[in-house]
Amino acid sequence: MRRIRSNMSYRKRQIGVYLVGALFAIDFIFYGYLPSQRRLRSLGQATTRQKHMIRTAAAQSKELPRLKLRLKNVEEVVDNYEAYVPTERALGGFLQEIARIVEKHNLTDHVVVPQNEAGGAGVNCIPVHMNCKGSLKAVFGFFDDCQAMDRLVRIEKVVLKNDNQYTGQVNMHTEAVIFYRPQEQPKNSTLAGEVPSRSVRNDT
Repeated sequence: MRRIRSNMSYRKRQIGVYLVGALFAIDFIFYGYLPSQRRLRSLGQATTRQKHMIRTAAAQSKELPRLKLRLKNVEEVVDNYEAYVPTERALGGFLQEIARIVEKHNLTDHVVVPQNEAGGAGVNCIPVHMNCKGSLKAVFGFFDDCQAMDRLVRIEKVVLKNDNQYTGQVNMHTEAVIFYRPQEQPKNSTLAGEVPSRSVRNDT
């Protein structure tokens, strides 16, 4: 009997030890291991986000000089708006300036064709198609001089094609737009000092 009671008491103690061990294991898993894993995942995600932000900042910093240059150009156009956008079409002067630039860069086969103008909110635009032929360096010099003109010239489309004989010459087709501010037309009214004509009836 004593041996049986001793075995039962030993088993109870074993069960108690197992229960305590299980409780410790459960406590460790739910209150130690799992929270630590969640914190590690959060830390890993935060590190990934930080690395992404660093890469984005580095890429944007490389673009910063170009953006500053664009901002400077825009500010220059805004500050000199009236100079860049004249009050008259001045199409003849623009065509002469283009001819001068073409001659400066030794471009050939040049054709400049103004299109029908369109009106806007206080500004009219004149599309201009330009074709010419020359070296790639000369063509880029042509665009640089167009952008440096006293008049605002917006390049809409550029097509470059190699010469059929591959002589190093390229055929360039450009669609550009120039602008001007049309002056308001005076309303039809009696001018100061003008005497309206009257019919005089002579009964004599």
